[in-house]
Amino acid sequence: MIKGCIFDLDGVIVDTAKYHYLAWKELADDLGFEFTEKDNERLKGVSRMRSLDILLEVGNKTFDEASKLKFAENKNKRYLDYILNMTPDEILPGVLDFLDDLRSKNIKIALGSASKNAMTILNQLKLKNYFDVVIDGTKVSKAKPDPEVFLKGAEALHLKPEECIVFEDAEAGVEAAIKGGFKCIGIGSPENLGNANYVMKGFENISFDELIYKIEH
Repeated sequence: MIKGCIFDLDGVIVDTAKYHYLAWKELADDLGFEFTEKDNERLKGVSRMRSLDILLEVGNKTFDEASKLKFAENKNKRYLDYILNMTPDEILPGVLDFLDDLRSKNIKIALGSASKNAMTILNQLKLKNYFDVVIDGTKVSKAKPDPEVFLKGAEALHLKPEECIVFEDAEAGVEAAIKGGFKCIGIGSPENLGNANYVMKGFENISFDELIYKIEH
């Protein structure tokens, strides 16, 4: 029986991917190479430092650790400038209704995100009170596809993995959920998220009960 839902943040509840991309692209521009939206797909669901490594691979650039830390810090400052201007209007369609539906059915709700800025975003969106538990990049040491973030979420909810559904938009996140023993619903395209138990475009016009039926049949 499903008693809890664990949500990734970026691409599931809100689209902050565009702000990540703009901040990474500005860094690439500073370093003198092109970083495209297609390149940015490789950064979905991975940690900040791993994202930087991928970006530098794209540009065929090599730097020492001190420089890399400075680049990551500068990127994060740019990203923060963007997200500090976010409003609740940027919550993805259907998400609020779905969270209200979960609340009405006493389903526990957790956030499981690699983002170290998750609390800032939740505060900007006025969503913090919806979540019983927030496990973000400040509380985990292993990046997806390691299931640590979801396992910690379930543990904090006092639930077993098999009692939780994970909502993810990234291939690495789906892999992490399956590895951890969770049911997983992919948000996005079946071509990229085919390993999920069920894939949907978003939360519009869907209820918790309908989802349970879909993943069980």
